[in-house]
Amino acid sequence: MWSPDTYLEFANHRGRPFADLLAQIDCEAPARVADLGCGPGHLTEQLIRRWPDAVVEAIDISPAMVATARSRGVDAQVGDVRAWTPQPGTDVVFSHAALQWVPEHAELLVRWATVLEPGAWIAVQLPGNYDAPSHTAVRRVAEHEPWSRLLRDNPHRSSNAVQPPARYAELLTDAGCRVQAWETTYLHDLVGDNAVLNWISGGDLNPFLATLTDEQSQRFCAELIPLLDEAYPSQPDGRTLYPFRRVFIVAQVTDN
Repeated sequence: MWSPDTYLEFANHRGRPFADLLAQIDCEAPARVADLGCGPGHLTEQLIRRWPDAVVEAIDISPAMVATARSRGVDAQVGDVRAWTPQPGTDVVFSHAALQWVPEHAELLVRWATVLEPGAWIAVQLPGNYDAPSHTAVRRVAEHEPWSRLLRDNPHRSSNAVQPPARYAELLTDAGCRVQAWETTYLHDLVGDNAVLNWISGGDLNPFLATLTDEQSQRFCAELIPLLDEAYPSQPDGRTLYPFRRVFIVAQVTDN
């Protein structure tokens, strides 16, 4: 179960790559903009403010996230990006920290590029932190009993769908796009107790906890905390520095 409140705890930090991605889209007056994986809608509002005359289509797979987005006035709908197809007139396809959950997302990007009109934009940001200590710690705990048994069918234990920027550039160039692709590691200055645990609870830890009971989740986190404390020691002032790598792709369709 995705929690909008947990996700929004670090809203300012999570919003930085959104703004960096949005700044690279050189589209003045799109007719239609799609926000795929809109989450709680607070960042979709930035798309609406930038392009007030556009129809902004927002979808997310989580009903809880969609409900929060709709409470903000965003016309969000529950939907799976794997089944999504650009409607006629779509000029911008935007996805922030969502497609990493879809193993076949590279194929989706290519498919969208082949059906969008020339001049349309695809802008995607994917967390690339699979090998970070925070994420490897989660998998280390999951390898031991009782978690290895309780989580044996969890596909996130061994999957890493995010590819190097150059691979996305290659695929989308071959699909008829002009492409920028790069990566950035943000150094987030987090505050509060168990800050890294709270961060990953709004993202990569969530699929592990989703199949556990509340009591089991608490026990899992209790085993995880010492590993996170070792990897990310608190600073003298109580803050925690948390590096987070992200992959960016901005593509403009030039030829189908």
